[in-house]
Amino acid sequence: MVSRTFTVAFEGAEARLVEVQCALSPGLPGFAVVGLPDKAVNEARDRVRSALGALGVALPMQRITVNLSPADLPKIGSHFDLPIALCLLAAIGVLPPERVEAVMSLGELSLDGRLLPVAGALPAAVAAAAAEVELICPSESGAEAAWVPAARVAAGATLDALIAHLSGRMPLPEIRPGLVAAPASGGDLRDVRGQMRAKRALEIAAAGGHHLLMVGPPGAGKSMLAARLPGLLPEATAREALETSMIHSVAGLLGPGGITRARPFREPHHTASVAAMAGGGRGALPGEISLAHNGVLFLDELPEFPRAVLEVLRQPLETGTVTVARANSHVSYPSRFQLVAAANPCRCGHAGDAERTCSSAPDCGAKYLGRISGPLLDRFDLRFEVPPVPWADLAEAPAGEDSATVAARVAAARARQAQRYAALGEGRANAEVPGAALDQVVDLDAEGRGLLGRAAERLGLSARGCHRVLRTARTIADLAGSASVRAPHLAEALSFRLPVGAAG
Repeated sequence: MVSRTFTVAFEGAEARLVEVQCALSPGLPGFAVVGLPDKAVNEARDRVRSALGALGVALPMQRITVNLSPADLPKIGSHFDLPIALCLLAAIGVLPPERVEAVMSLGELSLDGRLLPVAGALPAAVAAAAAEVELICPSESGAEAAWVPAARVAAGATLDALIAHLSGRMPLPEIRPGLVAAPASGGDLRDVRGQMRAKRALEIAAAGGHHLLMVGPPGAGKSMLAARLPGLLPEATAREALETSMIHSVAGLLGPGGITRARPFREPHHTASVAAMAGGGRGALPGEISLAHNGVLFLDELPEFPRAVLEVLRQPLETGTVTVARANSHVSYPSRFQLVAAANPCRCGHAGDAERTCSSAPDCGAKYLGRISGPLLDRFDLRFEVPPVPWADLAEAPAGEDSATVAARVAAARARQAQRYAALGEGRANAEVPGAALDQVVDLDAEGRGLLGRAAERLGLSARGCHRVLRTARTIADLAGSASVRAPHLAEALSFRLPVGAAG
């Protein structure tokens, strides 16, 4: 007799159904796991044997074979412990085989039979709902899995509790979604004294979802400004929150019940590798650009990042997805993020400073910012200088608007965009509008077309650059409550299109 149950293997943020089969056969006693298991799955034999022994369940003196089907799909992770244990218990008659066959499970076993949380409970719950089976998981993963409305979830703290549930002796209580994680505060915009132009750029970026590059000397407040951007963004929709949480679940970054409407804010160090940025490693886990999906990716000291790491960003910025290709895996992750970057004007940071002398003048700035490729620079909608604020001005500068006030204007602008693009069936924010739809949403008059033509010639704007200026102008018009884009809106958008040479 062969007993069966189900679990999942992860390919990116997608959970693929895996059938777990267990057979007992005559011969020398042994315990084999087949079906392309990794080291962690092979070690499940010892954890399952010890956990069952702690419950007083002895393994039969027969050959035990566990098959994970499909056999050509790599099986990675300790979450296979629980389905292997349940399938084995059904094979030896401790649990009803038909009951075990009607569930999907995942969880790691400790040697004394306790269940430990594992990554991926949320996408597993999506797979269980699609297969119309009950999901069995550890208690600490239950609140996360219960966020999927159509899923039936049972969560227990020990293997003994799950045995009692599946045998009908003591059903587990219904699991409710965990509390939404409180967003981490990045500070209030009113903490930033001066820098009115930079704060205006931050508001425009938040309102339209635009990519942003700040160039300025050390201590000018670039990082401080970037940290306050999430506080201006609208709360993520239910669909966006689920998408983001599934990626974080696969990466093992969700806490108990860790669904949140707050948008992620990722800030990798400039020593990050290509794999850390794009994804990879064991099981092709998501990288920073996927962990920032529906949120903000902040790259401080942008020119210090290796060229190969920066070039990884180009395709996701256009397509919203990244494909991680490795020898044993080929997976795609959603990567629709808002890129915010900061850079010093030169290596020493003093280029253009009247009070200090740059160590490599006059071409230090051009060489330093030249590390950023032109195609990547072209993808920043807003590029502007963040000048230093003298201490006297800093001490006397009045507190500006708080984040809540600016966020209210951003929310109103986003509402206008949502209404517009719902009718057009294109994009969600101005930064995402395809070029083909720009004529409909911008509709420049003769004065605006003339201004754009002169600016494109003088600034050397590419076709992509012109489109990005138009998208930014559309956002400025939305913030002003204007139904159409006019020359003043376009002029302000062009003022934030800093040529790289001007930064040095």
